[in-house]
Amino acid sequence: MTVDTLGAMPGTTPTVDPDAQQRTLVRLMLLSVAAAVVTIALKVAAAALTGSVGFLSDAMESMVNLVAALVGLWAVRLAARPPDLAHHFGHGKAEYLSAAVEGGLIFVAAAAIVWTSVPRLFDPVPIEQAGIGLGLSTIAAVVNLIVGAILVRAGRRSRSIAVEADGRHLLTDVVTSVGVLVGIGLVAIFDWYVLDPIVALLVGINILYTGYGLLRRSATGLLGASIPADELDRVERVLTEFRTRGSVDFHALRSREAGRQRFIYVHLLVPADWTVKRGHDLANELSAEIDGALPGAQTFVHVEPIGDPSSYDHDYLPPLSP
Repeated sequence: MTVDTLGAMPGTTPTVDPDAQQRTLVRLMLLSVAAAVVTIALKVAAAALTGSVGFLSDAMESMVNLVAALVGLWAVRLAARPPDLAHHFGHGKAEYLSAAVEGGLIFVAAAAIVWTSVPRLFDPVPIEQAGIGLGLSTIAAVVNLIVGAILVRAGRRSRSIAVEADGRHLLTDVVTSVGVLVGIGLVAIFDWYVLDPIVALLVGINILYTGYGLLRRSATGLLGASIPADELDRVERVLTEFRTRGSVDFHALRSREAGRQRFIYVHLLVPADWTVKRGHDLANELSAEIDGALPGAQTFVHVEPIGDPSSYDHDYLPPLSP
């Protein structure tokens, strides 16, 4: 027998309103789109005024930010759709697709930056109106810093990898912009024109590292990774409390996450002489307790006789805790 519960414990109010949370995430992604448009305009203007390949590389990364924000907006909306006939477990993995697309776009941007910068290493050119360019790029960096910090914090709180990944990308853009600002400032002061393409190449390497991290995390999620260890510990504590009641035990505890969704699977071992209703009631109680420990998690409890050797005949991983 398998019991599936989703939602708050009976008689309680959910700690998080999913609809309100979804509206907030959509607004944040729209904020990211707006920030990308503003920073692209500022950085393209800086590149056009100065002729700097460093500013141009920074603008290219912001163009990636815009595409990534649009993909992230699509993913956040899709991930919130309820299960349907074609997707019995919902659409939560759409957020991993968003992170994977963003990581891939970062690699494309890095290649474009390198392609543009290498010729300038052998044929450096002077930078014009550096002061105006530095001012425009500084404003763009401040915009990205504020929006990126908001997105990362909100993404962590809501467990949305799409929102968090977009925020981290914006913060990476800030680091990139600071590097460009320092490099262009040195070029303007000392006339070291070769620093301009060198800074651009460093920008490319930096965003490659970011792209690799996003691709690795999205791949892990798409492969059905377990929930974090601290969350599994909460489930283990619930099981330990139930064991103290005597006559019951648990095994085959497994978990996986799909974006904001979490799934818990556990086998409940009960005495063979229990009625179906008694085992079912305890399974419902266990599911409610797990939901209290992990709000919004979907729990599947399989009931088996504790004294039957076949109950333990499962090809699962070893116990998750001693």
